[in-house]
Amino acid sequence: MSAKLFIAILVACATVLAINGVLGRILFMRDFMGYLNDQGVERMREVMPRLIAEYEKENSWDFARRNPREWFHLMRPRGAQDEPPTLGIPSVSDQTGAVPRFALIDMNEKLVVGNANAAQDAIRLPIESHGKQVGWLAMVPFQKAIASGDVRFYNAQVRAWWVNGATSVLVAAVLALLLTSTLLKRLKVLTQFVHKLALGDYTQRITALNRDELDQLAGDISQLASKLENIEHNRRAFMADISHELRTPLAVLKAELEAIQDGIRPMNQSTLAPLQSEVQQLNKLVDDFHDLAVTQTGQFSYEFEAIDLHRIVQAAASNVQARAADSGLDLQVNAQDEPVFIHGDESRLLQLMSNLLENAIRYTDANGQIHAQVHRAGGEAQVIIEDSAPGVEAALRERLFDRFYRIEASRNRASGGSGLGLAICRNIVESHGGSIHADASSLGGLRIHIRIPLLQQQLQQLPS
Repeated sequence: MSAKLFIAILVACATVLAINGVLGRILFMRDFMGYLNDQGVERMREVMPRLIAEYEKENSWDFARRNPREWFHLMRPRGAQDEPPTLGIPSVSDQTGAVPRFALIDMNEKLVVGNANAAQDAIRLPIESHGKQVGWLAMVPFQKAIASGDVRFYNAQVRAWWVNGATSVLVAAVLALLLTSTLLKRLKVLTQFVHKLALGDYTQRITALNRDELDQLAGDISQLASKLENIEHNRRAFMADISHELRTPLAVLKAELEAIQDGIRPMNQSTLAPLQSEVQQLNKLVDDFHDLAVTQTGQFSYEFEAIDLHRIVQAAASNVQARAADSGLDLQVNAQDEPVFIHGDESRLLQLMSNLLENAIRYTDANGQIHAQVHRAGGEAQVIIEDSAPGVEAALRERLFDRFYRIEASRNRASGGSGLGLAICRNIVESHGGSIHADASSLGGLRIHIRIPLLQQQLQQLPS
């Protein structure tokens, strides 16, 4: 992995440097060479009038054939023809490099005087006398002159390109090595972390410094490990709770059936009644398991419509009124006169309110009170169900909605609950976009507070 990453980074850097060198050479040849050629063309235009004047004296190019020095004298810059060269310093024409590349070509495409290479791929300007073309003034392109003349400047530039390229590749190799070693060291830590997660070790964590994307990835993986650890803990607790809840009724059934089979107990109505009770308890437990599972996964079948929450609470209270009276409890429902509409499922909301009222009846001491209230507040429908003693300690109230959780002191298993009712209630409330929590009741017991958003049409009718 390290070798592949190192080679990839090095090749990328070398490719960029190669492209930079090629483009630099192309731009040098196009721009700098083009600039020099343009300078030569300007020189050609400058000497053109003097060249035509000399041609018209004899009406031929014989003067250039007879005396090539006269030709070079005409090609020199204006004002420099009569100046003697300074000792050790070339003349202006020699410094430009254009004059040695000039050539004179007659109408028969024959070289009269000048650079012999000007006949091929030369830059030409026509020479006209009295409206008639009499020849061409030609110039060898600068790049051709370089190729043939082996100019030291060009060779120096080529050597500089090679040295620069080699040095850049070497620096890129060092940087790539440092980068790959640092990056792979951090990736190795992440790889080992994920490998341990795959093996089921969810206790490890990585400290994220929030410096870059790798640190963010490390933080996200640590959060994932924390959630997986919590899920695994809940899964094990759930399996333990299920086995514990099923073991008790199954043990009773097994003992009763074995007693009947051994002839210890006769098979009659009195011996079958406890068996029927345990079967009902098992059936209720299985139904609660199913409701809890589908409410957690969102697979509950909901049919949302406009529902008057006041009517739902009244219906649930009517269903359990007789049971409350049998337990010596005073059940009262206080609600506003106008309806409180929400967007919900009637059967699930009735299940919700029935579970909460039955829970209050089951865990409230005899001669106690249960009060239910329904009202609107702040764009929400609120339901409050509270009961009298016994109460619940503040530290334990948040756990009331956990599955299988019971308070063994007063609200215990002997009351007949599976410990799943409040967990199911929370899932139903959250499925309606609401919230549910527990706190102390002014009656001395527990107070359940539910908030569900009001129906949109009813929100629009509220005074602003």
